[in-house]
Amino acid sequence: MGKHNAAHIVWDWNGTLFHDNAAIIGATNAAFAELGLEPITLEQYRELYCVPVPKFYERLMGRLPTDAEWEVMDETFHRYYTEHRIGCGLTDGVPGLLAEWASAGGSQSLLSMYGHDELVPLVRDFGIEPHFIRVDGRTGPSGGSKAEHMVRHVGALTGVEPARTVVIGDAADDAIAARHVGARAVLYTGGSHSRASLEAVGVPVVDSLEEAVAEAERLAA
Repeated sequence: MGKHNAAHIVWDWNGTLFHDNAAIIGATNAAFAELGLEPITLEQYRELYCVPVPKFYERLMGRLPTDAEWEVMDETFHRYYTEHRIGCGLTDGVPGLLAEWASAGGSQSLLSMYGHDELVPLVRDFGIEPHFIRVDGRTGPSGGSKAEHMVRHVGALTGVEPARTVVIGDAADDAIAARHVGARAVLYTGGSHSRASLEAVGVPVVDSLEEAVAEAERLAA
């Protein structure tokens, strides 16, 4: 990466920087069990997952969950996830990638749909918080799209041009949120979506975060 890099990366957390697939699928199946639904595999999850999350449940149940069912499933999911995330770690190579991007003159921030109050100490505990000029988690109810959160996040970044901003995430919703603010996106296959579902979005799709950063530099040039 060259010096004097004015490009900016907005990183996703779950399934991108944080390799938490095991906790996610376990939490999903714990939520399904509350309604007597059969568990699903990681492959099924990656093929069917979408936001808003109730639509994902509709794909599996054949109908949208009722408000009462959603509340039970959402509470169960987050309780299980909180208990099991402690066994998860950063995706391989993340600290080095963040440091290299910064040393090349690029800026970076973190926007996640994980709750803000839980996200910030988790990022801090991994020792990577200093690499980010801003860290934002979700505020308000869970289960929605990242687009409006992206508007607020990018709007709060000083000196960052959306045209030279690239969102790196593992979900189609990351690309939709990027488009919403006039940024580019690169999608990573190691998280919540299958390669086929990511390729349907029409943005670059990569199999490693190293490739994602290289592609982000190219897109922002």
